Amino acid sequence: MIPAAMLAPIMIGLLVAAVVGVLLFVLAERTAPRAAERLDTLVGKRRKESAADLLLKEQARDADKKNLMDAVMPEILTFQKVFEQADCNIKPSALFSIALVMGGMCGTFSLLIIKLQTGSLNFFVAPVAAMIGFSLPFIWLWNKRRNRLKAFASQLPDALELVARALRAGHALGAGMHVVAEEMPSPIADEFGRVYEEQNLGIALEDAMRNMAARVPNMDLQFFVTAVAIQRQTGGDLAEILDKIGYVVRERYKILGQVKALTAEGRLSGVVLIALPFFLALIMMHLNYGYIQMLWTHPMGIKMSIGGIILMALGALVIKKIVDIKV
Repeated sequence: MIPAAMLAPIMIGLLVAAVVGVLLFVLAERTAPRAAERLDTLVGKRRKESAADLLLKEQARDADKKNLMDAVMPEILTFQKVFEQADCNIKPSALFSIALVMGGMCGTFSLLIIKLQTGSLNFFVAPVAAMIGFSLPFIWLWNKRRNRLKAFASQLPDALELVARALRAGHALGAGMHVVAEEMPSPIADEFGRVYEEQNLGIALEDAMRNMAARVPNMDLQFFVTAVAIQRQTGGDLAEILDKIGYVVRERYKILGQVKALTAEGRLSGVVLIALPFFLALIMMHLNYGYIQMLWTHPMGIKMSIGGIILMALGALVIKKIVDIKV
């Protein structure tokens, strides 16, 4: 029988281990596949998804649309496009189920810890812990999508220059897409390869490129698709156009890197100032719960908590407005 005094540290340790495990899973997914992709690219063994694989994946997602996810969420909030942009092989209903399990575990652990410390159940903290646990899988999904779109944007200038060189060598535009799919790493190789496969299946090249632009929300890619569409109608040197677009994109990202370096201190200050109150509140809950519970049990404490959250939200918006410089 485990003593009651030791049960609280064990619960906290299990919760911390679960959070660390999720973080390690995300970090390992970001590092290990990249090293493997580099090695596979060097030896010519990088695996690409064929048109049949993409078709099977889309069919599985379409079948899952009528499942749990769409039963509890309206159509406007569907995560189908987010899953596609993140290149996530998990079904939406499976991720939603994982989020429910993690939310229930975090809420239950918080109730047990407070029960062991105070001797009574308190249902004010459990919903906060449950919401944090519920949001972790979706944070992982959004981070995966953000990293993939960021990698696509950084690879786009090289891809445009590669297509331009293929056009100067006498290849057609579709063949230039195939060169990008063969020579460059994921994710841009997957998207350009999908355009090439759709063209081979009978879809017009302009429509296939518009489908790619709909899948990948990137402004520079929209310029590329629009330039190709205009050149198909009016004529002109497409290779020169692509070189100019690639040069503009590369210079814009160079300026964007300088802006991020200059605003790094402000962004880090904003993260620290926003996270510090919540971090201190979690520490105080475990050190002296009776002291901090006045913030949600006393009427004045409730007003102070609501006012503090509103002011923090306004401060976060102001900081984001200052450091978010459009290039």
